[in-house]
Amino acid sequence: MSEELERHSEALEAELVADPNEKAKVEARNGVRQFDAVIELIEYFSDPERKFKLRPSQLLHLHRIALDGLSSYAGNWRPAGIEIKGSKHQPIGAHLVPEEVEHMCDYVNDNWEKSTPLHLAAHALWKLNWIHPFTDGNGRTARAFSYLLLCLRLGYRLPGKRTIPEQIARDKTPYYKALEAADQEWAAKKLDLSVLERLLADLLAQQLGSVHDQATGSGTK
Repeated sequence: MSEELERHSEALEAELVADPNEKAKVEARNGVRQFDAVIELIEYFSDPERKFKLRPSQLLHLHRIALDGLSSYAGNWRPAGIEIKGSKHQPIGAHLVPEEVEHMCDYVNDNWEKSTPLHLAAHALWKLNWIHPFTDGNGRTARAFSYLLLCLRLGYRLPGKRTIPEQIARDKTPYYKALEAADQEWAAKKLDLSVLERLLADLLAQQLGSVHDQATGSGTK
């Protein structure tokens, strides 16, 4: 994806790592650690004795890992307003972030048994991007969090080599368009995540398809 199409959060904060190459290394390391944390949570709540309930602390935990060594606000809500370069969306004021995150958690918890796994994953993915609760790392944390919910709602870790978050990271354009479609519906007082749900369904099919290719050897022909 070209740089001008990329979306970036812009907040006033001193960089802990100024060198671009070193920053990329830390981000890559933290990305692996964040995914490991997602797997740990999936395995932890796979125990039927442990009933899952979505809490803001789980989101903060994943963000803390993603921004470890990169931001002084790692694992904390943003303290001020923020802009998203490359997006028309203007996130809410910082004072509203904790309340809106709680609303997101309530929605997921209240609809845990009633809604499909893809809807719950799509809702968290859209709502977290809409809130933009952090100074940086919003997208990667939202994608990891959404994937966590999808696996937990299904009851197991999804197989496949290229996960949904990895596929989105490789081509973010459809992802951004799906978020914008949901934003437009929300601006019209409607919750319609159908575009984002279809995108996640397609990415899920590709992830699971890689298992089929590996099993049949079709991916090597």
